[in-house]
Amino acid sequence: MREKSTTGIYHVMLKGLDGRNIFLDDADRSIFMEKLNKARETGGFQLYAYCLMDNHDHLLIKEGEDLGTSIKRITVGYVQLHNNKYGRTGHLFQNRFSSEAVEDDKYLMTVIWYIHRNPLKTGMVSRLKEYSWSSYQQIIQAYQGNTSIIDHRYGDHQRIFSDRSRFYSIF
Repeated sequence: MREKSTTGIYHVMLKGLDGRNIFLDDADRSIFMEKLNKARETGGFQLYAYCLMDNHDHLLIKEGEDLGTSIKRITVGYVQLHNNKYGRTGHLFQNRFSSEAVEDDKYLMTVIWYIHRNPLKTGMVSRLKEYSWSSYQQIIQAYQGNTSIIDHRYGDHQRIFSDRSRFYSIF
């Protein structure tokens, strides 16, 4: 049974079955982001951070509707499009999904740091701003007044990152 978060915030991880890549090109990542945004609008969850890697992704979500329902909204449509595009059938993701409850501000900051540093850790880039498929740049752009799907100015995120310097301080 999945641990229920008292804050409603979860670090969600979706991994490719048997370590296979779930994103084979940037078009796949764009499609996933479209599914994610549509699920966010429909399910009413807040998206605090994300990072799309080749064979897995990380999402930091404050649930609106049930977390499982939101994740299903994201994955079912994506898997159908992915399977059609690549002429395959069956499961794409390993198991259902993994999640960790985020219960306090210190752990929230740790998770945001961990999610955004994934491309550095794996050697995909040498600087965070070089990676386009994480929310790092989205958060920076939102601080500059641009629109973003990241809900960084609300609730928990606002309390922790009320200004740009606090966001940068964890990196």
